[in-house]
Amino acid sequence: MPSFRGALICLAPLVLAACAGVQPGPQAAIDSGDGAPGSAYGLFLAGEAAADKGDSAAAEGMFSRAADSRDATDDAFLRGQAFTFALLAGDIQRAAEMAPQGADGPHQLIELGALVRGVEDMAEGKGKAAEPELKAAQAGQATAIAAALLKPYAAAEAGEVEGSIAQPVINNQPIAEFFARLDQGELFERAHRYDEAETAYRALIAKGDPGGLASLRLGELLERRGHPRQATAIYDDALTRVKDDPTLSDARARVAAGKPPPALPPLKRSAAEALMAPASVFLMRKDDEASLAYLRLALRLDPTRDEAWLMVGDALAATGDVAGARAAYEAPKPASPEYVTARMKLAWSYQNGGDKDQALAVARATAAADPKDNDAAINLADLLRADEKYDQSAAILDPLISAQGNQPDWKLLYMRAVDYEGSGRWSDAERDLQRALLMRPDDPELLNFLGYSWIDRGEKLTQALAMVQKAVDLDPESGAMIDSLGWGYYRLGEYQKAVEKLEAAVALEAGDPDVNNHLGDAYWRVGRRLEARFQWERVLTLDPTAKLKAEVERKLKFGIDGAVAPAQVAAEIPKS
Repeated sequence: MPSFRGALICLAPLVLAACAGVQPGPQAAIDSGDGAPGSAYGLFLAGEAAADKGDSAAAEGMFSRAADSRDATDDAFLRGQAFTFALLAGDIQRAAEMAPQGADGPHQLIELGALVRGVEDMAEGKGKAAEPELKAAQAGQATAIAAALLKPYAAAEAGEVEGSIAQPVINNQPIAEFFARLDQGELFERAHRYDEAETAYRALIAKGDPGGLASLRLGELLERRGHPRQATAIYDDALTRVKDDPTLSDARARVAAGKPPPALPPLKRSAAEALMAPASVFLMRKDDEASLAYLRLALRLDPTRDEAWLMVGDALAATGDVAGARAAYEAPKPASPEYVTARMKLAWSYQNGGDKDQALAVARATAAADPKDNDAAINLADLLRADEKYDQSAAILDPLISAQGNQPDWKLLYMRAVDYEGSGRWSDAERDLQRALLMRPDDPELLNFLGYSWIDRGEKLTQALAMVQKAVDLDPESGAMIDSLGWGYYRLGEYQKAVEKLEAAVALEAGDPDVNNHLGDAYWRVGRRLEARFQWERVLTLDPTAKLKAEVERKLKFGIDGAVAPAQVAAEIPKS
């Protein structure tokens, strides 16, 4: 898909629409000047630099100033750039003001501008004004589906009942059609046409109801209509198809407890939800800028939509805007269901940025704020483990595992085994891994961890080799598991088999120092000593641990176990 940059923005929701166009280059857009900061060209370059850093707000400011410069020869192009980055920065009011109209720019950008103006009108409660903007956006290939999903809500905001319940025309887009029908059911209820709302939901359920969304909406409608038994039946049926869904389970528990049903959400919140599906699809397809644009529009309609803030943070992190990502992760408040997840992402943002102290401070504060939240505690343990503070990590996991009695979560046992192994408590790690394997005998990670550990220690080699072979059979594309298998053959003295497996492992894990080291050892044992030295020298370029570095440097000097003197190794090097 074309980039947002260059004013060729393709934002077809739910599907990747094809866009085509010619971007004017900087020399065509503006006077080249001398690149001074106050010139159009200098401001353009500053805008591009800000965009490359992921700072959309700064980019918007620079492009806007460039457009206003006296030496700009194509201010329409520059205003298009400023509009684009105002949208990505979340300044929807500014983006609406700058959105191109008429023939002022590529038609994809004009259509997107109409969509942005429509959203801004809806955010200001001007549904009537939004309708013609959304109609214009609906005429475009890139924005048609988003506009079609929003138009009924604009009509509802304008008080136009018949327009609000009109079925959007969406062809050959099953996901968009599903959400359009789902929204129509809600809009029927808002119009007090309850039988039609129920019919709309039941039609979706009859077609499969992915995720149980239509069942949830129908159940809530029945609750509000005073039919709790019917609502319970809907929830029960949905839970047979979408097992253990927390939202459906909570809804059923609410009815069982005799609690009041949830009210219909505010109109703008529902309209914002219509933009979440395309945002999610673009995020899954790694089109972070397109996803970010839809998320920003959704948040303009509903700034409290915390799952959107999480996705904004993810999109900004992917584009390199670390500060923006952290601000997004800080948006959810403690009462929000997304609060702990947001704080976990915030902590890892600091961890990945090298500020380990701040990462731990955020994680500790989050866990302390709600000691009963296991996710917060596990995240703290994960960060401690990442910092090689294994004993502290295990101490966090101990009470969580103890509280679960004789059948603790196998994942917790796995995590604690990593901690025990890292702190030198192998017997404790072995015990946890064996307990976890009793619960998950076919989990390749568990099989590989325990099997490799035995191999590396020279213990139970035949049993261990069978375990890692099973792990490879379950996950044949895992270089780490193939490495374990190769190392098992090495330990058994089957060096040629070891070479074959370890070569395959290196092909999959070329940057892993341990895998390269193992292959070097295997080469040495089969007499391929020059290749062995090459692998060991490569290990030193791959950021090995201090222990591995020292081991490899010793082997480069003396071979394995000092079996070959340096002079003998040197003699094997061909003379040019």
